[in-house]
Amino acid sequence: MKIWTVANQKGGVGKTTTAVSLAGILALRGKRVLLIDTDPHASLTYYFGIDSEDLEISVYDIFARGTGMQSEEILQSLCPSTLENLDILPATMAIATLDRSMGNKSGMGLILKKTLAKISDHYDYAILDCPPVLGVLMVNALAASERILVPVQTEFLALKGLDRMMRTMELMQTSQAKNYEYTIIPTMYDKRTKASLEAYKTLQDTYKDKVWPGVIPVDTKLRDASFAQKVPIEFCPRSRGVFAYKALLDYLIEQG
Repeated sequence: MKIWTVANQKGGVGKTTTAVSLAGILALRGKRVLLIDTDPHASLTYYFGIDSEDLEISVYDIFARGTGMQSEEILQSLCPSTLENLDILPATMAIATLDRSMGNKSGMGLILKKTLAKISDHYDYAILDCPPVLGVLMVNALAASERILVPVQTEFLALKGLDRMMRTMELMQTSQAKNYEYTIIPTMYDKRTKASLEAYKTLQDTYKDKVWPGVIPVDTKLRDASFAQKVPIEFCPRSRGVFAYKALLDYLIEQG
């Protein structure tokens, strides 16, 4: 199972849209995909019409029970989507308490990695949607990941958020003696604006081959898809946004 984490320490840059779009395309290509929501705001969970307050088991229980859950229990806690091959491990607001209640416990940084190892035979891909805050949830998602996808809105303030994300990955690389493979994804690109053009050029000049050479354009169809609670490739398969995410996925697969 390949594990990708979608992360950035700035909100509103397209993390959930990126996770859902890539997962939907993979599922329609016949791949078995697990989407994991590690954000207390539960945006990914709500995207699929799942009420986090009605859940008996969520990603919170994965952390609360440590590595004690068996593969059968983990699989039973998943929610199927309306799309074949695509399941969700949902979030609840309770995970916002994890840093306070469990952040100092030994071994907390590898809970997700060890949990996913137990069900690795059941999926081809796991895609993790991160909160925009550095804490036990982001640390777990990064530690479990083989590749980190960093969506960055093509505007000045979002570039500042990217600087923080890069420093976080450097710290984690040092503490875990692990080199992270990452891809920066320019999002919400509007070629009509000077801000987008200059931000994109800055990304390319600063991060060079770590930046995906394409862009995710501004596309209201992506927002409409979330309102309809459908993955974009199911709701608007011929939209500009979906074509861009297909190109991104092909690039990531080619990168290995």
